[in-house]
Amino acid sequence: VQLVESGGGLVQSGGSLRLSCAASGFTFSSYAMSWYRQGPGKERELVAAIAGGGGFTNYADSVKGRFTISRDNAKNTVSLQMNRLKPEDTAVYYCKTRRLGVDYWGQGTQVTVSS
Repeated sequence: VQLVESGGGLVQSGGSLRLSCAASGFTFSSYAMSWYRQGPGKERELVAAIAGGGGFTNYADSVKGRFTISRDNAKNTVSLQMNRLKPEDTAVYYCKTRRLGVDYWGQGTQVTVSS
């Protein structure tokens, strides 16, 4: 299983970024995918999740209405569209899946939101 995130960067408050995670090594469409983040001095937290078929999504209260998770099962990718970014969204963002009871994480991508 391999997960590779991309799309992070520096953005001003109120701006947008789109993160992508390319997955390989497993039957992508059969597994839920999640985005987590870990801010400076904070614990890692769930941001958003999407079911294998894409029909169910879940969001942290702090990002509802601003972030959208989506997936393309033909391309084995999951994305996180982040709008109206705030300085408190600054974190390393990780893509994650769980397969056969084992969590697999990407290496993370840094998102920095300046005020």
